[in-house]
Amino acid sequence: MKKTSYPKGDIRVLLLEGISQNAVDTFRAAGYSRIELLPQALPEDALKRAIADAHILGIRSRSQLTAEVLAQGKRLLAVGCFCIGTNQVDLDAAELQGVPVFNAPYSNTRSVAELVLAEAVMLLRGIPHKSAECHRGGWSKSAAGSHEARGKTIGIVGYGHIGTQVGLLAEALGMQVLYHDIETKLALGNARPAADLGDLLARSDVVTLHVPETPATQWMVGARELARMKPGAHLINASRGTVVDIEALAATLREGRLGGAAVDVFPTEPKGNSEAFESALRGLDNVILTPHVGGSTLEAQDNIGIEVAAKLVRYSDNGSTLSAVNFPEVSLPEHDGSHRLLHIHRNVPGMLSQVNAVFSSRGINIDGQFLRTDANVGYVVIDVSGAGDEQARELRDALDSIEGTLRTRVLY
Repeated sequence: MKKTSYPKGDIRVLLLEGISQNAVDTFRAAGYSRIELLPQALPEDALKRAIADAHILGIRSRSQLTAEVLAQGKRLLAVGCFCIGTNQVDLDAAELQGVPVFNAPYSNTRSVAELVLAEAVMLLRGIPHKSAECHRGGWSKSAAGSHEARGKTIGIVGYGHIGTQVGLLAEALGMQVLYHDIETKLALGNARPAADLGDLLARSDVVTLHVPETPATQWMVGARELARMKPGAHLINASRGTVVDIEALAATLREGRLGGAAVDVFPTEPKGNSEAFESALRGLDNVILTPHVGGSTLEAQDNIGIEVAAKLVRYSDNGSTLSAVNFPEVSLPEHDGSHRLLHIHRNVPGMLSQVNAVFSSRGINIDGQFLRTDANVGYVVIDVSGAGDEQARELRDALDSIEGTLRTRVLY
């Protein structure tokens, strides 16, 4: 194992919100020992204090990393979102601070897909309404309104990793699979693309949403779209809370036009388990309400813990930013006997020539170099030989003095 310029034993890893023990184990196996694991998110003031001493921060969906919070992280090297989304992080502010952000976009795919398929079966059988009646002492033993999944059509809006897996599982039950995506996607199994969203809504017995939160998807299912669905059809949303107009959905369900719905995500959600949940869908017998648990299985959390921690370790150990959501992706093979320096800077003309001049003016040979840029920043990893530890630190200081530099580091 290479000796890093900053001892791993001094790097403080702060993990919030009950992140899986697998993440802790991954850090420890890589040689990190200053690991603090907290079971909950922190209020803004407490988070600002905690982040001031952290080098690596791990969060889930409740921690809000605003620009103001991130500004307190003077030592912060990287952030790991141990979940799919990164909406809780000001990604631009993190990037301009030289802090890459990593997540786990696929580790809970199976968990979400299984929940969606289970809800589709429950809705088609009318189980939510029958269960509610039993809880009230009623007994509605009847086949009326109860259907098998086999032969029914499931419409998948957003045919990405989760959408495709939902389709494969649904097809195994004998369902017909339609899908709609803004990009052309290769169909898996016997799935078929719908002509457009309206076509999918009109032909599906169950519509399930698997789209990201973007301006284009905000309120994409409202009163007009709900009116285009088949009478008696069912809607499932396990994607993002701002995709569905909840008030319009509640009104449509009360009118009896739809058979039922299952909703796991909401425009406004409680900040913690002790806060009351409010929604226009409460009290409707034909609705399954779940508290944003689509990906919350122990298996998914274990997988996420390993995946995100491994990305953070890889960045801290060798500078790789592959799969970072807010940063140029750079990975450079190691060169034996070399010092590795990292330089993060604003993306302005002439920066690379200034970086290289630092080495050429000192007669330092560059063994390897990899630069990538995006609209805001550039990130270059440089391996050099012929420099001792003291000169490597002098090179870092010289790089740090270049105007437009955001962060420099001698990795090893």
